[in-house]
Amino acid sequence: MENFDYYNPTKVIFGKETYNKLSEEISKYTNGRKILLTYGGGSIKKNGVYERVLQGLDGYEIIEFGGIEPNPEYDTLMKAVSQVKSENVDFVLAVGGGSVIDGTKFIVSAAKYEGDPWDVLIKKDNASFTDAVPFGTVLTLPATGSEMNSGAVISRSDLKEKRTMGGPQGFPKFSFLDPTVVSTLPKRQIANGITDAYMHTLEQYLTYPTDNLLQERIAEGILSTLIEIAPKVLEDPSDYKAASNLMWCATMALNGTLRAGVAYDWSTHMIGHELTALHGIDHARTLAIIAPNLFKVKFENKKDKLIQYGQRVFGLDGSCGEEAILRTKTFFESIGIETSISQYTSETDNTANIIKKRFEERGWDGIGERGDLTPDQAKEIVEMSI
Repeated sequence: MENFDYYNPTKVIFGKETYNKLSEEISKYTNGRKILLTYGGGSIKKNGVYERVLQGLDGYEIIEFGGIEPNPEYDTLMKAVSQVKSENVDFVLAVGGGSVIDGTKFIVSAAKYEGDPWDVLIKKDNASFTDAVPFGTVLTLPATGSEMNSGAVISRSDLKEKRTMGGPQGFPKFSFLDPTVVSTLPKRQIANGITDAYMHTLEQYLTYPTDNLLQERIAEGILSTLIEIAPKVLEDPSDYKAASNLMWCATMALNGTLRAGVAYDWSTHMIGHELTALHGIDHARTLAIIAPNLFKVKFENKKDKLIQYGQRVFGLDGSCGEEAILRTKTFFESIGIETSISQYTSETDNTANIIKKRFEERGWDGIGERGDLTPDQAKEIVEMSI
């Protein structure tokens, strides 16, 4: 087992009919009464979440900032940063899925930053966020795990860039997780959420065998649970048992637990982010597109773990690594996820070359759990995925 530091200060309030505790939780982090409410396209005003949240915020002055995109845009978020500063906001409450929460992490961090926030995202001159306006979340879409971690991904479409950020200041003070919201979601979003949680787990698990037996079993448990509940929650999103297990799996997949003491590999994410930036493909779907072919290209690196994965999660026998890759792809397709780039866009001619060039420009000469996935291999993986 590798050495590790583990830190996660986010409080989770899980279950039905809990929004009446919002005021109590916020009061622990500010004496002020002015709250910025961030959200996306307005679905929270159609599914009842908005009204219930406002009831839980009785007595506070509420300022709203809506319109945060599915891939939160830098320019949009900077407008919210200006609002936080000009209105002297005391606390920010993100009501939405991973994109709204990611965007809010940027807003609260950038509002306390004196320089150009984009410098932090491009990692210029060791620029970093170190402070933030306190914030909490009300989760409406189980997928990214952003409700219980400090990371975020921010897009800048004018540059066709998608960049990551993080730091201790990015942890929500609390997150409310009510599985009943799943019943209001379109099947596409539910399928994306299942895929996102599954891939977050795989990228911290499918590397090479470690001595951290507990983390491996927890990862396998999440994967097995997602396979079990996926058809149930897609068929009946109001199935509380299935929805609650999906929501907790998505949170556990990326709250820091799985990465403690093990190797991890975010290469699929790094390639997938470029597909979203270039073609606007849903984040989760980029992962399902790239992962099977990345596993093939890096098969020798991952062979032992692929066999373990196939045996423990899919119940296969013997040297089943290749079959495990196929089963993974089949699982994604069984829940309605297309697994080729060409199924989303016809503009694929130069995609692989662009991604290779971006890897080279950023100095990503060797990424992955062994630090040996090269820009040329990234190009090969993308070409196989078209």
